[in-house]
Amino acid sequence: MKIASWGLEKRDLPRLLTALAGMLVFSIGINIFVVPAELYNGGVLGISQIIRTLLIRYAHLNLGSVDIAGLINLLLNIPLFFLAYRSISRGFFVRTLICVISQTFFMTVIPIPAVPLVEDTLTASLIGGIITGAGIGIALQSGGSSGGMDILGVFYTKRYQDFSVGRLSLTVNLVIYLACALLFDITVVIYCVIYTAVATLIMDRTHSQNISTEVFVFTKENPEQIMNYILKDLVRGATYWEAKGGYTEKTTNIVFTVISKHELSALKRKLRTLDPQAFVVSKEHVGIEGKFMKHL
Repeated sequence: MKIASWGLEKRDLPRLLTALAGMLVFSIGINIFVVPAELYNGGVLGISQIIRTLLIRYAHLNLGSVDIAGLINLLLNIPLFFLAYRSISRGFFVRTLICVISQTFFMTVIPIPAVPLVEDTLTASLIGGIITGAGIGIALQSGGSSGGMDILGVFYTKRYQDFSVGRLSLTVNLVIYLACALLFDITVVIYCVIYTAVATLIMDRTHSQNISTEVFVFTKENPEQIMNYILKDLVRGATYWEAKGGYTEKTTNIVFTVISKHELSALKRKLRTLDPQAFVVSKEHVGIEGKFMKHL
């Protein structure tokens, strides 16, 4: 079966491998720093970790250095896989499935240290947040997904323009940390919040797909080719008009669009072939009103 029939192409392979590397980095952060410090992740993985702890505490299910939270996370994601396949896209479904399976594998085979490498819980929270945030950011940057809240976020964002993924994650995490406070200790919750805040900060710095960027392309070549790439390949709107250079007084064309920072990198690569002499002006974090689809 051709991978194209599943929404993937051969050119997607390097990005998919990079996403798997991100999952490996994330799993290292979880097993080496987060789990030994008895911290809990947000989202579906956090729910899986709580279930794991309850099974160990009350069902006495202990597999030593093997963490079953990854397996539980995989099982909880199965209904969400069906949602991704039926309601989002095959490509997103395949990438998510591969990333979650690889995450489960890495979390299962990476041994959890019997003695924490870092004794101080605050330090473990900071280091764990940096590593896991970077891992998820790398995976998202490469078009991967860790499942769970990512699937629900994409699903609702495609249907409701004003939907807030952050609000959804915050609500789920509040429930998880409330459960931690009731089941364990309020100190655990405090360190978990610190860990989550650091991980989110690093993830945002690593992942640039949702940084809205205003772009002006000044070109003397045929602007229709640039417009066609933006409309067909990036699936974004664009406008162009003729202008006159203030110094040369020669006619030029200005193409205007708003894309993500991640898509800007792709546009710059394309411009090297369409018009190497094109002049590009961009500005990040612009405010947008109206219909602007988030390409998660």
